[in-house]
Amino acid sequence: MVGLARCECIIYDAGSLKDKRAVLQRIMTRIRQRLNVSVSEVDYQDAWQRTAIALAAVASSKVPAEKEIQNALKLIDSFPEIERTITDIEWL
Repeated sequence: MVGLARCECIIYDAGSLKDKRAVLQRIMTRIRQRLNVSVSEVDYQDAWQRTAIALAAVASSKVPAEKEIQNALKLIDSFPEIERTITDIEWL
C-alpha cells in the first residue's frame, strides 16, 4: 500500500526565499530523521510565504502507512512558524 499526502502551507514570517528554505529544510530533515517517509517540496518554489510539501509512505497494509503519514503531518503542525492549510491524501 502506498500513501501519498500533499499539504499546502503558509510560512508567515518568511521575508525571503532564504528564510523559507531554512524553515523547510529544518522541517524536512526532522521528518526524514524520525519517520519512515519520503518528503519533498513540490510546488511554489519561488513564492516566499507559500509552499506545498509531499509525503509518501509505503507499507504492506494501509494502517501502518496511514500512521506514518499522520505522524508526519503532526510533526509539521508542531512547528510554530508554518501553518498547514490544505491537505490531500491518496492511496494507491
